[in-house]
Amino acid sequence: MPELSATGLRLAYHDLVVVDDLDLTVPTGRISVIVGANACGKSTLLRALARLLAPRAGVVHLDGRSIHAIPTRQVARELGILPQAPVAPEGLTVIDLVGRGRAPHRSLWRQWSTVDDSAVLEALRATDLVDLAERPVDELSGGQRQRAWIAMAIAQGTPILLLDEPTTFLDLAHQIDVLDLILDLNRRQGRTIVMVLHDLNQACRYADHVIVMKSGKIVAKGAPGEVITGGLVEEVFDVRCQVTPDPVSGTPLIIPIGRHHDGKAG
Repeated sequence: MPELSATGLRLAYHDLVVVDDLDLTVPTGRISVIVGANACGKSTLLRALARLLAPRAGVVHLDGRSIHAIPTRQVARELGILPQAPVAPEGLTVIDLVGRGRAPHRSLWRQWSTVDDSAVLEALRATDLVDLAERPVDELSGGQRQRAWIAMAIAQGTPILLLDEPTTFLDLAHQIDVLDLILDLNRRQGRTIVMVLHDLNQACRYADHVIVMKSGKIVAKGAPGEVITGGLVEEVFDVRCQVTPDPVSGTPLIIPIGRHHDGKAG
């Protein structure tokens, strides 16, 4: 399994520095979730890890080499990314979208093969989309559409998968479906997963490893049960809360305390 890490990262958009002097080692074969308040640098960090944003300083390493020194096609065989709110060309069918995930494995000397067919079918089965394979992506529901994009990432066959807010705009049932699917990918195939999530309770339930960011820096990292405390949540999110064991998963459950309930919690 390839390793993904970063050392001394400085990330910026024009003159705005978003992340500065950041070090990170992604646990191989585990699910890591990046959390933090809006504009703390979560998605920026993920984009840098995916080689979509060049650092002003520092380096991202993929299996010990600078990711920017590795040929693009080789990177795409090792690392896949699902960005926020991706958009498919009008009329593109599910099976055609999923098939695009095989692009890094094709060349002038290696055209479409039965291996590609098998990878696409496996991805459709894993995401429960076989019956929708011929449907245009733009006719799907939000949850189905998100599963189609994840199927494309599965078909790409990368050992590392980065997902930027994969549950955004989905209702609760579809959020759970998508997160359960991602958990299946990790547990059954051993893929290294790095996600950005807004929902802290979902992050605690699905992550093996949480990375907590504030103002472009990592302020805590580790297993949710060891890292997430009421004090940390108040420091990072400016929200008073109680943290109690989730009755379903046993992971930390964050219960916010608003000003109308201040002093009423037992």
